[in-house]
Amino acid sequence: MAFSRRTLIASAALVPVAALKSSGQRSEHALTPAQLRTLEAFIDRLIPRDENGPGAVDAGAQNYIDRQLAGYLRDEKDMFIAGLEAVDAYARRVHGAPLADLVDEQRDAVLTAIEANRAEGLTTGRAFFNRARRLTLEGMFGDPYYGGNKNFAGWDLIKYPGPRPAAGPEHQKMSTPDTPYHRSAFGPDSGHDH
Repeated sequence: MAFSRRTLIASAALVPVAALKSSGQRSEHALTPAQLRTLEAFIDRLIPRDENGPGAVDAGAQNYIDRQLAGYLRDEKDMFIAGLEAVDAYARRVHGAPLADLVDEQRDAVLTAIEANRAEGLTTGRAFFNRARRLTLEGMFGDPYYGGNKNFAGWDLIKYPGPRPAAGPEHQKMSTPDTPYHRSAFGPDSGHDH
């Protein structure tokens, strides 16, 4: 199965309301450097950098996932880490190397097998794939306050101008694209490096 931005974005629901109640500014990390490397290899194939713009890793979706697993989603941490480790183990069995060391075509083959529930040893492969995809989309297109969407890359990609405190007639014209308002909903000093 080929992955495309259009397919992934079309199935997106951005940041869940419950996440808005959590503290997005956390210094804790849930993932080890090795687990983060596997995650980056995974999400890089979900939304890769291409001629349309930056990919999930460029936008910092891995940072969003790591922060949320350390905070709001801490109850999912062990299950998510087990999924990452199972993906890496599958890549080693099938291709003889960790996911992060595989070429793009091999990574795609691993992800395709997992998404189709054909990856031996991953009984919950599709469920993990769907959860990782959902979190990647949240990290790519959610408010930068939560650790992803670095430099507003996701918003710029989909031409979302950002939350505005007010919208006047000049912002409501359909014939003229809005100028990006590169600010978090939590204010200009919220979020990470922009």
